[in-house]
Amino acid sequence: MHEDGFIGRIEWAMAGRALPGQDVSGDRCVVLDTGTGTVLFAVLDGLGHGAAAAAAVDRATRVLAENRAEPLDVLMVLCHRAMSDTRGAAVTLALFGDQEAQWLGVGNVDSQVLTAGPTGPQVSATVLQSGGIVGYRLPPTLQPQTVPVRPGDLLLMSTDGVAVEPDAGIDLAKSTAEIARELVDRHAKDSDDALVLAARVRGVSNGVAHEREAS
Repeated sequence: MHEDGFIGRIEWAMAGRALPGQDVSGDRCVVLDTGTGTVLFAVLDGLGHGAAAAAAVDRATRVLAENRAEPLDVLMVLCHRAMSDTRGAAVTLALFGDQEAQWLGVGNVDSQVLTAGPTGPQVSATVLQSGGIVGYRLPPTLQPQTVPVRPGDLLLMSTDGVAVEPDAGIDLAKSTAEIARELVDRHAKDSDDALVLAARVRGVSNGVAHEREAS
């Protein structure tokens, strides 16, 4: 599965696939225009895989779409309540703009910001993951982080079905669609669902704001 687009100046793309042999992936990506110049990105990894994992994260995607203007900690609690009678999920939420990113993670969905360095891409920030399972057990405190970003910096979010290492050979000159597809093609594990979302601030798009929910 592949989706990509622009929301204002923010270029984004996701790529993913189900566990080999399965028809449905329990990994999900949500991309929502907040209407305030920022984009809400969410990557959710339903516990396990298959239809039950997909059913859990589908509940959270609906909650996010209906409450996109809420703060990240509130959104995490709403997702938790929506998945309370499911197997739950790991969830990372990111509010991405042209000068900063605010993010919040519970469980093992990785998020990092990559910036161009003298010897190649360098990690300038990494989400601090809190232990727990959204829908089953939240950490006692939910404290979003705010990190600076510059035009050209890459926001990279991935489920644990993709082994994204610091030396993964990411070429920041490529489009986000190419980056996401290559990471899944090269680094997806055969033992799990896999999903990667990539986003960055680039030039102005065609002037039409798009809202896309990838699934």
